[in-house]
Amino acid sequence: MEEAHNVNDQHPQSADAMAADQGSRNKARTGAGGNTRNTGPGRLLIAVYAVFAISATARAGYQILTKFSDAPVAYLLSAFAALVYAVATVSLAKAGSTWFKVSVAAVLVELVGVVVVGSLSIFDSVAFPHETVWSLFGRGYGFIPLILPVLGLVWLYRRRPSLGKADR
Repeated sequence: MEEAHNVNDQHPQSADAMAADQGSRNKARTGAGGNTRNTGPGRLLIAVYAVFAISATARAGYQILTKFSDAPVAYLLSAFAALVYAVATVSLAKAGSTWFKVSVAAVLVELVGVVVVGSLSIFDSVAFPHETVWSLFGRGYGFIPLILPVLGLVWLYRRRPSLGKADR
């Protein structure tokens, strides 16, 4: 018993020092900045967003260059969707609380866009004579545009940064 007491006397450590040590171990485990959004299933999510960013950009670019006058609103919405997918891809891959907030904003904009454009394309089909990425809730893409932001928000919620003393 006396030996254990002597060992503690030789290496006193405050609660703050122990917490800092634990925090540095956690940071080492999760990488610089503590980003865990781009690991495991997050990599698949980022890859799907990247594919959608590329495909929506190609689709919108082709439509705008070749037949913009046919349905300018639909084609501009496809270009906007491409931009949202690109921002979501980059922000999901980056570390830091600012990028986390950008990710949440991008995925929320995507969800609202899919729901609004999907609803309008059903109830006011005259306004959408040609399909966009988000028309009919992404039916042309196997409804992935409707499911993807929900999965993205769930992933972001589960991987949200923890609040430290400085953040409170």
